Amino acid sequence: MEQGNVFFIKAREFCQKRMQTAVLEDTAAMVAQKMVDQNVSSLVVVSDEKPVGIITDKDLRNKVILVGADAREITAENVMSSPLVFVEEDDDLFEAVYKMSKHKIHRIAVVDPGGRLCGIITDSDILRLQANTPQFLIRDIEHAQSIDDLKKILKEITMLVISLHKTGVKTPDIVRLIAHMNDSLLLRIIKILKRERFRNLPGGFAFVALGSEGRMEQTLKTDQDNAIIYADDLTVAQVSEIASFSNELVDSLIEVGVPPCPGGTMAKNPPWRRSLGEWKSVVDKWIAVPSHDSILHYSMFSDVRTVYGDPNLEFRIKEHIIRRGSENAIFLAHMAKNVVNFEPPLGIFGKLKLKKEGEHKGLLDVKSGGIFPISDGIKVLALEGGFLTGGTREKIDLLCQSGSLSRGDGADLLTSFNFFSTVRLRSQISEIEAGKPPSNFINLDELNNIEKMSLKIGFEAVKSFQNLLKLRFRLDFISD
Repeated sequence: MEQGNVFFIKAREFCQKRMQTAVLEDTAAMVAQKMVDQNVSSLVVVSDEKPVGIITDKDLRNKVILVGADAREITAENVMSSPLVFVEEDDDLFEAVYKMSKHKIHRIAVVDPGGRLCGIITDSDILRLQANTPQFLIRDIEHAQSIDDLKKILKEITMLVISLHKTGVKTPDIVRLIAHMNDSLLLRIIKILKRERFRNLPGGFAFVALGSEGRMEQTLKTDQDNAIIYADDLTVAQVSEIASFSNELVDSLIEVGVPPCPGGTMAKNPPWRRSLGEWKSVVDKWIAVPSHDSILHYSMFSDVRTVYGDPNLEFRIKEHIIRRGSENAIFLAHMAKNVVNFEPPLGIFGKLKLKKEGEHKGLLDVKSGGIFPISDGIKVLALEGGFLTGGTREKIDLLCQSGSLSRGDGADLLTSFNFFSTVRLRSQISEIEAGKPPSNFINLDELNNIEKMSLKIGFEAVKSFQNLLKLRFRLDFISD
């Protein structure tokens, strides 16, 4: 979607709702004091909650100070500019921009169907909106001088994602944007750390993203999944410096607003900071003993992607991951078994099953029963085929090209994966706007009947895919 399409959001979604107003009987002195207290350059004048005019600092200067009027006597009714130009709350933002340009004004009121004031839009707001684009945010990231600067920008990234989603940008495009923004944020943190405390940081290592972050498939529920791979020939002092750097980097990410991994999969923790040779040995151990944790760790680590440092280290460990995984049919079967164990939330006669207890009671888990079985099931097939290129969508395409997955199954899985991702993102936006942390659970009450049917069709596609995995890897012969 073109950048200009952000101007087709509704005025009510964009306007400033918390604002000070004046009434007709207020004196100019009272109006001026309100403007000083609120640090604003204008006040809307209301009568019975309906806007009847506006007073700007220019009005006070021209109609009070320059003519020698007594600010304690002259009232708002005699100072205000009227009639007030307005848009209705259901008008597109573009309508507000058009009217502001037409009337050569810097502010415009937003009213509800009853004509009552519900907000105001200023030309400064419009300029900020134009600046709140990927290009401008990346520029802001590159110019940030502190962690506090980046903390503010992370919030702006969230607002940009919300705006893009509401204006119809497709979820895969938004997800890629989130990944690029997160990478830019992390690289700027690294630059700040190197400038302030790690001027002599050695080379020969890579800071890598894992899991959905590695696949560039994170949405607004972002926690950290990262690791360090370093060359086998580094000195003890160099490894120690990298360890200190890793601690600072992970803590800085937390300070910026990226939560820690609940399972501890972070480069500050020694198990996730190893030499290339050590990582190869760890991968071999995961494959040799395919426990639940081994499969989880192997799957997450197989998504390894270099964000900073030597990409050759990623290439060499990924080569090892693919070679050792693809040649071990028993391990692949256990990975497939783990995928099949995550059943879609479908009950009898295809009824959608909701959580029965806990903080998410009455909600539907779209990740564990939908997104995860597709992403990890596709990963198993990709490993069987000897590759781990790209994210889930790219893997589906390559599997279809190679004949490992039928075009029909691939299309069904891709459609389902995109739909699950879209309803999850929309739900996360609703949670953020309600002041809640984003989750992987959705409220069926927020879906229309067609969307509910699409959910069922998507989960049926997951069940069909799991049956394919059962047959392909002969899972009836694999014990849990």
